[in-house]
Amino acid sequence: MLRSRSRARTRPPLTLAVPALLAVAFLLMPLVGILARTEWGELGTHLTTPGVTQALKLSLVVSFWALGLSLLLGVPLAWLLARVDFRGKALLRSLVLLPMVLPPTVGGVALLLGFGRRGLLGPWLEDTFGIVLPFHTSGAVVAATFVAMPFLVISLEGALGGLRPGFEETAASLGASPVRVFLTVTLPMVAPGLVAGAALTWARALGEFGATITFAGNLPGTTQTLPLQVYLLLQDSPEAATSLSLLLLAIAMAVLAGLRGRWTTGGSGSGSVRVREPLADRDEDDGRRAADGGATVPGATGAVGGDPDGHAVKEPPPHATWGLHADVTGYNELTLDAEPGTTIAVVGPNGAGKTTLLRALLGLTPRAHARLRLGERDVTGLPPHRRGVAWVPQEGALFPHLNALGNTAYGLRAQGVRRAEARRDAQAWLDRLGVGHLAHRRPAQLSGGQAQRVALARALAARPRLLLLDEPLAALDQTTRAHVRHTLRRHLDGFGGVCLIVTHDPVEAVSLADRVLVLDEGRTLQDAPPADVTRHPRSPWVARMLGRNAWPGTAGEDGTLTLAGEGRLVVADPLEAGTRALAVITPEAVSVHREKPGGSPRNVWPGTVREITTAGSRLRVLITSGEAPDLVAEITPQAALDLGLADGVAVWTSVKATEVSVVAL
Repeated sequence: MLRSRSRARTRPPLTLAVPALLAVAFLLMPLVGILARTEWGELGTHLTTPGVTQALKLSLVVSFWALGLSLLLGVPLAWLLARVDFRGKALLRSLVLLPMVLPPTVGGVALLLGFGRRGLLGPWLEDTFGIVLPFHTSGAVVAATFVAMPFLVISLEGALGGLRPGFEETAASLGASPVRVFLTVTLPMVAPGLVAGAALTWARALGEFGATITFAGNLPGTTQTLPLQVYLLLQDSPEAATSLSLLLLAIAMAVLAGLRGRWTTGGSGSGSVRVREPLADRDEDDGRRAADGGATVPGATGAVGGDPDGHAVKEPPPHATWGLHADVTGYNELTLDAEPGTTIAVVGPNGAGKTTLLRALLGLTPRAHARLRLGERDVTGLPPHRRGVAWVPQEGALFPHLNALGNTAYGLRAQGVRRAEARRDAQAWLDRLGVGHLAHRRPAQLSGGQAQRVALARALAARPRLLLLDEPLAALDQTTRAHVRHTLRRHLDGFGGVCLIVTHDPVEAVSLADRVLVLDEGRTLQDAPPADVTRHPRSPWVARMLGRNAWPGTAGEDGTLTLAGEGRLVVADPLEAGTRALAVITPEAVSVHREKPGGSPRNVWPGTVREITTAGSRLRVLITSGEAPDLVAEITPQAALDLGLADGVAVWTSVKATEVSVVAL
């Protein structure tokens, strides 16, 4: 039923179907003509004559040399077009595309004027190296490369453009040099696009005719390739020419059928690695391992974890300690100091500069610059791979072509550690985080919680001096998040450097961090222990993140606060008149009534219930009023039932002056 509906939805209108069918017929007719006119009984004879076999061998030599040159020159060119912004980039891309739209004979003439014996470069090549390209096999190679290399460059540029830079940036943060990142991360991840481009390049070089005959001539055994042989046979033996055309047609169709559309945008080789959907966000062995994923094996002395077989796991060796000092300028303007072992939660609204701060510390963004000292070492002038700063982006950025063990060992291998030692240390870190039994799984075979543990193990195994975590738990469900948070807290306790965690979760900020750094528009609003930020938030956004009502305003002379929106608020501890302040009211301090209350409350407003949501075992009621900003109250379900609360119900709210915390801004 669903399949038939899907077909019905994709059925084209007749006005489009008829021209499309005509186009198919137009493209198919020449191919049918070749098949119909081929003398199948003489096919073997036509393809085994000495001239044909000689031309075929030469075509293979020329096409594979052209492919090699295209790979050597085209891969760096594709990377340059995809990864570097520079003036004249559009012109360069047009230059790359030019041979694809240029008439082949015009391309041959251009090659003669550039590389011929009387061309711009030809005399120098002949006088200096004795190289004469025209009427030589090397000339046929140059002609084939000229017309075929654009297919490789365009295909690979598209693949590189579709590859998220987070993978390469993460590899750099683990200590890999740019060349190593390109060879071990970039190329393997764009391999489908590279293979597709290489296949198209080879097929185009194999079928090249116009530029070759114009630039290199048509000399049997030297430059007479298979397409040129077809051209000659058309004059003397049309039947043999048809047989050779069928051979070239079969080769081209085989290449295209093998690629199955991978050269087009959106195909599996378009640059983004396609992986299977991850498993459900739960560890498959939650029922037999502790909640933190790394419980000590019973009876194992001195071990911090256990492998699936119950053997004790050796703890990775202890590291030195490094403090942090950073002066950040640009979009972010702040100074950051931290002692070794400090974990700092970085919070703030979207656009506050949280990720920009991390990227500045990594040296990956022009928006902000960080003068960075880690321990006694100034790393400001060092490239990202030499700073000793490991980064775990929000999506984890596990390399899909490596298994969990290979991912975790990557940073150690990039730093020159021998393979056996790197894998041994990597396995120890995986065991320590409770995913050692998943060492040989690829990222696509890991759940969200497992992948995050592997990403964390990879960062810690690289022995960083500074650890940056960009919302590492945001993609996890609540149960998995609690497990991974507990594991993370336990291992950050033993980390000898400084850790910065970007988060929007108040539980993470309070439970993981020693300090909370509040940013807004790149500036520091507050930098204090979690308890201080919780009691006295200096940002409306942070107060709301913590589940509190936050009303900015200005202190008046009568002990009230004139609210920025509308209304006045009586407070118990007034500030000096004219002081900008933030009033913070916990939802539990808000009383809800159906009639106007009497007695002691000094802040009373009428309002209307706009939304009721659950918060654990209690209800959060959003109330709007014309005399005060929106207010959230937290009550029990029974109280809501007794009051008859529902959307649109008129109520009164009250807050005691003693329940209002006022923070000067």
